Amino acid sequence: MHKVLRAFTVPLLTKKLAAAGSSRGFSKTLTAMSTETTTAIPPHISNPELIYTQIFINNKWVNSVSGRTFPTVNPVTEKVICHIQEGDKADVDKAVAAASAAFELGSPWRRMDAAQRAILLHRLGDLVERDRTMLATLETLDTGKPYLSSYTDDLPFALKQLRYFAGWADKITGKTIPAPGNYFCYTRVEPVGVVGAITPWNFPLAIALQKIAPALAAGCVVVLKPAEQTPLTTLHLASLIKEAGVPPGVVNIVPGYGPTAGAAICEHQDVDKVSFTGSTEVGKVIMSASGQSNLKRISLELGGKSPNIVFADVHDVDQAVAMAHDAVFYNMGQSCVSGSRTYVQEKLYDEFVRKSVDLARKRAIGDPFSMSVQNGPQIDSEQFNKILRLIESGKQQGAKLECGGGRHGDKGYFIENTVFSNVTDDMRIAKEEIFGPVQQILKFKTMDEVTKRANNTTYGLAAAVFTKDIDKALSIAHSVKAGTVWVNCYDVADPSVPFGGFKMSGLGREGGEDGVKEFCEIKTVTIKVPEKNS
Repeated sequence: MHKVLRAFTVPLLTKKLAAAGSSRGFSKTLTAMSTETTTAIPPHISNPELIYTQIFINNKWVNSVSGRTFPTVNPVTEKVICHIQEGDKADVDKAVAAASAAFELGSPWRRMDAAQRAILLHRLGDLVERDRTMLATLETLDTGKPYLSSYTDDLPFALKQLRYFAGWADKITGKTIPAPGNYFCYTRVEPVGVVGAITPWNFPLAIALQKIAPALAAGCVVVLKPAEQTPLTTLHLASLIKEAGVPPGVVNIVPGYGPTAGAAICEHQDVDKVSFTGSTEVGKVIMSASGQSNLKRISLELGGKSPNIVFADVHDVDQAVAMAHDAVFYNMGQSCVSGSRTYVQEKLYDEFVRKSVDLARKRAIGDPFSMSVQNGPQIDSEQFNKILRLIESGKQQGAKLECGGGRHGDKGYFIENTVFSNVTDDMRIAKEEIFGPVQQILKFKTMDEVTKRANNTTYGLAAAVFTKDIDKALSIAHSVKAGTVWVNCYDVADPSVPFGGFKMSGLGREGGEDGVKEFCEIKTVTIKVPEKNS
């Protein structure tokens, strides 16, 4: 949920943002950037006041039961931004109790008309739009992503989620079924109940609303744990939820760590569903927790190692190179659909590598609040060190390091834009999800060969193919085992389009009607009648 704003092609976006030297990326929406340019973007807020650092339960700000706090760290400076109240099992219990009370039959939330739920979501959208600069500032401060991306990608995507799912609130309907005999049979589509939402650190606000918006549209209540690395925008969002008039207990935010607060949500007997975006390893733990508790419904958007297949007959080599570059380096490579296996047909391979290296060397790294910067730091020291270890494995296993490969600067979690050529499928960098600014370029000869290699992975989140041959394009699209396949584009998506993975990339879908259904239960009602007429 994963994840922005790819209605324009990369070359057009590059022209529109020439002053910033940036093209957009983020895996979740077709929403156009309209005509915004860097000159139209307001400056970030210097030294923003950090008001919301507590736990949000029942529309009230409270301290943790334990009294503990945890730091959220600026990845640019490696210094603590502030301390956040640390929720754990006791706080989750309080939040679930509040959510359960809000979901009781006869409560204001359960009696609210669906159309009124839509109004609340639109009202929340208005408030997100009002606070767009503050939210973008907080997102960049907490994640290290460029402010330009926060303002023009993440915030419009978050807003689009609210607007789109508000439209669904009064369109969730059952069916009348012509069952045989003197019976009247119909179905009710009911909210699943208490939803536990656990969100990642790469697109914190956007993915929080990717879960909250459809859940509320369906009539559910939510207990959400944001990633401990990036809680600031989600906590600010909580204040807007209250301001919008959402009843107490309908949305609760419990910041904390995965093994404590996250585990408490997944194991709770009164949580009816968990919606999780994050790693495959944690997804497995959540599946196990569901089985060992109350068999709660599960939707998982997990990791990926997406193949991006470029045939020698592409319409425009430079455009394919630019899209493949953006597919890997956007958001410092911290995207679930990162096109991290770039397969290039042998006739085009050398030219493609040369041009890819040139783009990587030109991609600006630095202060994310600078409008000329395209890449900020990685999220934290753990991710920083993991990426460097994988880069080292690539060198040791025989891949050719074309550029980058080390730390950028001496402060902050910055990594050089890195490109490897002569990569083979058995190397760690070709198999493991790096989640960093590292491009692996692999060579192939035939379509049959590359199809088999693309599918030789435990993941199946996304894929792409670049070719002017529609037969090749459709063959790849229909043969690759992935939840999303792009043809001559990358990262084109929208809240109206279902998104999710095959294999170990997850279960269920986010977006569109399929995404709404994830938060619903179907109830069949059959009534005996004296006589049934057509």
